[in-house]
Amino acid sequence: MDSAEQEAMGSTSSKSFSEIVKTYGGQLLRFVKSRVSKTSDAEDILQEVWYQFSRVTNIDDLGNAGAWLYSVTRNKITDSYRKKKTESLDDLYPDADDESFAIAHLLAADETENPELKMFKDIFWDELMKALEELPEKQRKVFMLNELEEMTLQEIADQEGENLKTIISRKGYAVKHLRLRLRSLYDELKQ
Repeated sequence: MDSAEQEAMGSTSSKSFSEIVKTYGGQLLRFVKSRVSKTSDAEDILQEVWYQFSRVTNIDDLGNAGAWLYSVTRNKITDSYRKKKTESLDDLYPDADDESFAIAHLLAADETENPELKMFKDIFWDELMKALEELPEKQRKVFMLNELEEMTLQEIADQEGENLKTIISRKGYAVKHLRLRLRSLYDELKQ
């Protein structure tokens, strides 16, 4: 590495805290505002990011301060979203302690005005797909055909050449497993 490269690297890696705030402050605020509904929430999130950044003992150790800041910002947005989900999930599921933990209403909700709802839906679908992968193939198939493709259990039994009680049992096991897995997601989002 020649001296010009070392000098260029030195100037970017040894930026001061105030230079980094000047460089990334506006960008990060716009980034956060595009992902949360209230400006005050965006400012609170950004304040948490800057606080965490101020606790970094050696900025040079970060490597790419911008990448680090955006990563922390994404995490803070997610944390903020999870904290706020307590109220809205409780509103959507007033009987959430009841065994009927249905999420169809939430998934059918319009997210065009609420980026947080879109983020929750994305997280939910990821978790649902992971939970479905954990099921035995026959249980997964019955659940998907019944819930996602809206086939009746009798239609599934006829298609699979199985007894209706067997199909009902497979669906029951799948639902129990998914309730447990999605309950943990619900509990995590309530924190």
